[in-house]
Amino acid sequence: MVTEIILQDAMQRLGESRAFKDRNLRLKGADIATQRGWTGVPNFILENKEISVGAKLTYAMLLKYTRDLDECFPGQERLAKDMGCGSRSIVRYISELEQVGLISIQHRGQGRPNLYTIHIKASF
Repeated sequence: MVTEIILQDAMQRLGESRAFKDRNLRLKGADIATQRGWTGVPNFILENKEISVGAKLTYAMLLKYTRDLDECFPGQERLAKDMGCGSRSIVRYISELEQVGLISIQHRGQGRPNLYTIHIKASF
């Protein structure tokens, strides 16, 4: 409750700032925490030209699953379903993220999902 009030106050101050008003994007009907939540992705991920759009979305989805934890273990089929792509694409995106050091993977055995550790760092 207290955190929500602090966030509302910060968002109100941001919305009133001159820099925010001069932007060419407008949020309409958005509130601090939408009904299904939101996921923040570091800008260095969004702006990086070394990884594909699919890998960026996979990274964002892993952050979504992780939330307040340090590690996550969604199955590849779950990732594929949630992202609207095939399992082979997920394997490629995960491999791409692992190769650049943004995630590490602990294989947990047949029939069990892998455990992914997300590395938040500003350079590859």
